[in-house]
Amino acid sequence: MFATLTQIGLPLALILIMTGVGMSLRVADFSRVFLAPKGFLLGALAQLLLLPLAAIAVIAVLDLQAELAIGLFILALCPGGTTSNLYSYLSKADVGLSVSLTAVVGFITPFTIPLLAAWAIGFYAGAETNLHLPVFRTWLTLMVVSVFPVLVGMLLRAKWPAFTKMTAPYISTFSILVLLLLIISIAVDLGDELWRYIVAAGPAALLLNLGTMLLGYGLAKWLLKHENQARTICLEVGLQNGTLALLITTGILQSSAMSIAPSVYSLLMFGSASVFALWARRNAAT
Repeated sequence: MFATLTQIGLPLALILIMTGVGMSLRVADFSRVFLAPKGFLLGALAQLLLLPLAAIAVIAVLDLQAELAIGLFILALCPGGTTSNLYSYLSKADVGLSVSLTAVVGFITPFTIPLLAAWAIGFYAGAETNLHLPVFRTWLTLMVVSVFPVLVGMLLRAKWPAFTKMTAPYISTFSILVLLLLIISIAVDLGDELWRYIVAAGPAALLLNLGTMLLGYGLAKWLLKHENQARTICLEVGLQNGTLALLITTGILQSSAMSIAPSVYSLLMFGSASVFALWARRNAAT
């Protein structure tokens, strides 16, 4: 069942999820970056540069073993989708900036993830490892399950806006259920080793999540001096696409051990984002 889920079910589910992301986007979301270039550039750099560097620092400080280190680093390469847009809305943040970051960064990462993930495997697993990431196959997989479905979703929104508005909430719920099913399947596959990995990966996932959220918020507050944009960037770096990370660790690399860090992070991030949203709404009310 685990192999069937990761090799067939997960790619199909991710295609549907990313189609839902596309259904939330418009062409204007790409051009909007020119209206607030400073906020967009800071948010993009935070996702594409700050997160991987923070993951490297966390791995070094906590001395994570190879599988956990690679899994955490791959998770840091996968930007959030519509979840960050939703939490930006709930936190009274700059939703337009969040959507623009989702739109543009989502088209960049299929090119950066294969190269950086391959580097991480060589660096953390060592030159003698038999584990290798097929860079071209990974890039092609990411294009098929992320970029093309987003374009299809955008086309559906342009042609049938009423249909996309009706189905969008169901796709969001579906994405959460798929993520939970994957985490349960990974837990079953690991068996008695599960808790050892969770104890090892939990502090690293928590530190990366809270640390990058604080860094993102603090940098944006300092450089942009705009509370709403600071909230958006905080959430953009805190909410990652755990389903995409699991596609790489389980579907391509076929490693349950590498999937622990993304799984733990995916559970923690909803808690931290919800606490942040409650704080932001209370702060906005006062």
